[in-house]
Amino acid sequence: MAGKPVIKVAALCGSLRKGSYNRGLIRSAIDISEESIDGMQIEYVEASHLPMINTDLEVDGKFPSAVEEFRQNILQADSVIFASPEYNYSAAMWAGKAAAIVSAGGGFGGGVAQYHLRQIGVFLDLHFIDKPEFRVHAFQPPAKFDQEGNLIDPQAKERLKEVLLALHGFTLLLTGRA
Repeated sequence: MAGKPVIKVAALCGSLRKGSYNRGLIRSAIDISEESIDGMQIEYVEASHLPMINTDLEVDGKFPSAVEEFRQNILQADSVIFASPEYNYSAAMWAGKAAAIVSAGGGFGGGVAQYHLRQIGVFLDLHFIDKPEFRVHAFQPPAKFDQEGNLIDPQAKERLKEVLLALHGFTLLLTGRA
């Protein structure tokens, strides 16, 4: 009878600190799996050297070697474990700031991403304007952007201006300068 099937687990750490406790959790998970969990292989996948998301880096279906190696490690894994730090819910430099979200994309024009960013903003203590909302359906006619990615749609520009005016007013109110 064969042993348990081996599952491959990619371990990712959200902390870059040299003495990171979260990195320590991953090291312990690797040790524990090697010592006492038959059929589990955990591999730490380094992510600190990855560039910001940028589709311009993709050339002929390939990404830079660091990104491609990272992608392959994740694709080859059966599951993933995240070790995530928490710093006062998140990054404190955002606390108390007024904010607006604008997005361009397909489908919902980035609306789903906006919703998630609003959720994250609660714990960052970011204060988003509620209205107007701004999403551009970038791939639906008429053209909203030119070949260089510049916004050319007059109605979208006017809506963007409304967002900026709302952000301006809300920022003045929030900072006591209204």
